[in-house]
Amino acid sequence: MKKHIHLFIYALIGCTLAVNAFAQTAPQTDPDLNGMRAIGTPANPKVKWGWNYYMDYAGFNKLMQELAKAYPDLVKYESIGKSFQGREMYVMTITDFKSGKPEHKPAFWIDGNIHANELQGTQFAMYTAWYLAESFGKMDFVTDMLKGRTFYIIPSLNPDAHENFIYKSNTTSSSRSGMMPLDDDGDGLVDEDTYDDLDGDGNIVTMRRKSPTGRYKADPDFPGRMILAKPDEQGEYEMLGFEGIDNDGDGRVNEDNPGSYDPNRDWGWGWQPDYIQSGALFYPGTLPETQNVKKFFYSHPNIAGAQSYHNFGGMFLRPPGAEEDAMYVPQSDIAVYDVIGKAGEKMIPGYKYYVLWKDLYTVYGGEIDWIGLGRGVFMFSNEINTSWRMFNKNSTENRNQNSEFEEFDKFLLLGDGYVKWKPIKHPQYGEIEIGGTKRNYIRNTPGFLLEEEGHRNMAFTMLHAYHMPKLEIIDIRTKALANGLTEVTAVVQNQRAIPTHSAHDLRFKIERPDYITLKNAQVLAGMIVENDDLGITKEQKRNPQTIEVANIPGTVGGGGGGGGFGGGGGNSVKVRWIVKGKADKWTVEVDSRKGGVISKTL
Repeated sequence: MKKHIHLFIYALIGCTLAVNAFAQTAPQTDPDLNGMRAIGTPANPKVKWGWNYYMDYAGFNKLMQELAKAYPDLVKYESIGKSFQGREMYVMTITDFKSGKPEHKPAFWIDGNIHANELQGTQFAMYTAWYLAESFGKMDFVTDMLKGRTFYIIPSLNPDAHENFIYKSNTTSSSRSGMMPLDDDGDGLVDEDTYDDLDGDGNIVTMRRKSPTGRYKADPDFPGRMILAKPDEQGEYEMLGFEGIDNDGDGRVNEDNPGSYDPNRDWGWGWQPDYIQSGALFYPGTLPETQNVKKFFYSHPNIAGAQSYHNFGGMFLRPPGAEEDAMYVPQSDIAVYDVIGKAGEKMIPGYKYYVLWKDLYTVYGGEIDWIGLGRGVFMFSNEINTSWRMFNKNSTENRNQNSEFEEFDKFLLLGDGYVKWKPIKHPQYGEIEIGGTKRNYIRNTPGFLLEEEGHRNMAFTMLHAYHMPKLEIIDIRTKALANGLTEVTAVVQNQRAIPTHSAHDLRFKIERPDYITLKNAQVLAGMIVENDDLGITKEQKRNPQTIEVANIPGTVGGGGGGGGFGGGGGNSVKVRWIVKGKADKWTVEVDSRKGGVISKTL
């Protein structure tokens, strides 16, 4: 019951904080070169950029281009296809290209803005790209990450509606969908009765009308807010919904807006039709944007971790989206999620680590499950911003209802978050008033808090990416045998929490095994050493030169994989070959889709 009450409150308030200015391109502010660099900020960035505003499509593409131009050995970008309205969807590849091929390193995927009004995801994705490029060679942590990892970053999964939200009149929650025209009201026309900006200010706010039978009144403490009158109290107003008129004369207002679907219900895992999962389209993968991302994942199997940005509520959400899929996230995988998610609670005050279906609501056909379960990738979805951050506590004491947003607007935004009530002559309703929340308040983080929250979320993704597999060949030993044969034993260790295959991946054989190959040698036999002390090995009958290992476990969660220094287990595997001839410049190569490609020569 408590969960449902919270969801109802979120729905009423619009569900997240926002900044009050959009910009087409970044303000090109020069740093104070005579001042002192703030710790945690890249020194003297080549690409100077402001982070207290929200970029449009031209803006974030301009930043991509400038980063690629300034750092050609670190940043490249490519289109993965077009959106429904024909906009290119660019993905940045960020890594140290000089230290190895991007596809030979464990990769981390970052996306945002699948719900177009949730603008922080675009900002935080681009902030991450900028921070990584500007910090390489200056910060050891970032330098090591880009030498050993690859980042694939797409700032918007919904660029058409992203532009609509920024440049067209909207509510705090409209333009969440895409821009595919649909006949929502079944009259044979598409998108013919949309919101109407009655005063032309770019904000679709609320309509009210004085009425002796109305049950609402203005809050005496915050006159811009409407509250229910007490049961024994006379109301003053009736609420008429968002700004709009009956454009098609069917007796309804705003019933056929652009898009009536949810792009985050268009994915393959657990997909359900619209009558079960509201927002689903005709079949999984209806949207070109979804298809573009799926194709990219299939062609980049080195993706070992993923992050999607949403708002609101201050949450680190992990799969699954539906209770019936909980059995597909075994305990060993949960242990990995726990390491990252619980650390996140320390990194971003007010955020909580949750299971999507259990702690928020049920989602069928969500991206988090397609990536987390369909591809076996450890995946978080962050719900950015929380009212906790307004006054560093969960709620404020007030006379009527929770009033964090109104108080925050009064004391810190100085009244910039709301449209004051004003009279309007309406063609159907007559004399009314309009007022309420501006479209870029509630859901989206205010500008002066945006860089801080972006940095904290970026740091959380760095923790996740840090824990992707890091493989090392820690030991190669040779032993002379009779008849001119040599025994070669190698130990491969995973030094991070995430295994090369999640337990879910192993169960459903999503990705091929890891290959450990002895090159430049005439191999007669190959085997996995299951217990060296007891002399237990498992011979590979075919192609002994390349030993197939199901998994190289991480430092937490178990997961199997075979081998170890002695009794087996742990976060390493031990393999052995019998080779014709004496030890020479033989090379051990490990080829793991999610763990990367490494080698070591005797």
